[in-house]
Amino acid sequence: MHMADALLSPAVGGTLWAVSAAGIAYCARKVRDDLDERKVPLMGVLGAFLFAAQMINFSIPGTGSSGHLGGGLLLAILLGPHAAFLTVASVLVVQALFFADGGLLALGCNIFNLGFLPAFVAYPLVYRRIAGARPSPLRLSVATIVAAVVGLQLGAFGVVVETVASGISSLPFSTFVLFMQPVHLAIGIVEGFVTAAIVAFVHRARPELLDALPASAGARPLRALLLAFLAAAAVTGGVLSWFASKNPDGLEWSIARVTGADALPAPEQGVHAALAALQERIAVLPDYAFRKSAEAASIATGDEAGDDQESRLGSSVSGIVGGSVALVLAFLIGFLLKWRVRAASGGGGSRR
Repeated sequence: MHMADALLSPAVGGTLWAVSAAGIAYCARKVRDDLDERKVPLMGVLGAFLFAAQMINFSIPGTGSSGHLGGGLLLAILLGPHAAFLTVASVLVVQALFFADGGLLALGCNIFNLGFLPAFVAYPLVYRRIAGARPSPLRLSVATIVAAVVGLQLGAFGVVVETVASGISSLPFSTFVLFMQPVHLAIGIVEGFVTAAIVAFVHRARPELLDALPASAGARPLRALLLAFLAAAAVTGGVLSWFASKNPDGLEWSIARVTGADALPAPEQGVHAALAALQERIAVLPDYAFRKSAEAASIATGDEAGDDQESRLGSSVSGIVGGSVALVLAFLIGFLLKWRVRAASGGGGSRR
């Protein structure tokens, strides 16, 4: 569901950039004031896990499309909406800058669709209301699945609205939404069950992280939970990424069904061209693959097995590198915000 720049006008892309930037600033203040310091390393580890999880596209039976986890709801449940929004934003920035996944003009839209909607709409208005203050395991799972579906449906609808509002593509609202919503319903159901399984694990290990039940005397320490997510991120990004579906994702599949083309061409001049050139220069592993020279890319080797092996290896390296960068960036965000609080408190004491 990562949008490309070709779908957006500069006006719509710039507006969502401003909205997302304001959301980041607001969440940074809230995290600085409210975040439990024990969750700072969890931000980093979950950032790495989310990056790796989003690399795993799973096939949607009977459609020829694929999907991947959004992860915004999971992070909101474990970190709270404000820290979750910052962590999702950091992962999307890493994906756009280092791997050319999602356009630079579209970055604000992607942060809004994948971060704001699940964290500030699906989480408080659906998940928390269904789960209640002291949910049973069954109620917790139902709340997670329903909220995941709602969050992904909202994100898919956001893509449609932003695309149609831009007016630079030939995608009509009614037809586009007719393809986008059903395929993302299927993706949302899968995400709901995966998220529910992870939440159930955390509920047993450290229930206080979910604001559900007080931790029992035999609960696992946070270090064990961090190591579990870190190991899951390494295995997912470094190993499972080899087996990700090669089918187009739900957005690409919907565009192909509406237009008959796999992708929409971006304008060759102006803001789109400038941002595309910038992204091409700075991406280390574009599209999660090793960069090839123009000459090498133009030569067809005919070695499909070798090309597939190289592609899978590129995905594995991307999973490890990207997960590591996302871990460091998300951890630094949380650490620096809490450090500012401690520094301000110490400074205030010395002035008195």
